[in-house]
Amino acid sequence: MSKYAGEQVLVVPRSVLEEIGMFQGIKAEGVESALEKLLDPATHFFMDRAEAEEDPTHKQLIPYCVFRAGDKLLHYTRGKSGGENRLHAKLSVGVGGHINPIDSEEGRTGPDAYFSAVKREIEEELDLPGGYEQKIVALINDDSNSVGQVHLGVVHLVDLGDERAAAREDALAELGFSPLTELADGLFERLETWSQHCVQHFARS
Repeated sequence: MSKYAGEQVLVVPRSVLEEIGMFQGIKAEGVESALEKLLDPATHFFMDRAEAEEDPTHKQLIPYCVFRAGDKLLHYTRGKSGGENRLHAKLSVGVGGHINPIDSEEGRTGPDAYFSAVKREIEEELDLPGGYEQKIVALINDDSNSVGQVHLGVVHLVDLGDERAAAREDALAELGFSPLTELADGLFERLETWSQHCVQHFARS
């Protein structure tokens, strides 16, 4: 039996990304129009995750939430219970996950289903008593490795009311906050590639 137990995940054909404009790394311009295309129900569908993980002709759409408190970013070490073994033990500044059919319940489609998934992922993975506000700031595409070849990230910058944050899942180990300067310097080599792209982008902003 597949380790994904028949999980269905939202995917977009790589051809849709090519129509938007293929890129490597961070795309911070034209994100709104790109999302209109990606979140159009006519351009995406659910696929068996085991199949999707081995199919670079499709991209799994992943909300990737980066949490900021003042000048510090939240980070954690990916634990063994995380769903992606290829990222185990990597340091990450991104919290998120796949969009599943449950997010399309109650008639939700397109953007409504997507933002339902974002809310679900945040609430499943973190306890944030200080509240938060979020905005989409970029897309991530990284075809340089096997994980990136089958995923497309939507970067949400989430501003927290304070540094109170606790993990709800073992997959988020050693939760903490560090200044962006430290993540861009001494901790940079420990970061997973998507987090490296995000840290570099925020350091330039």
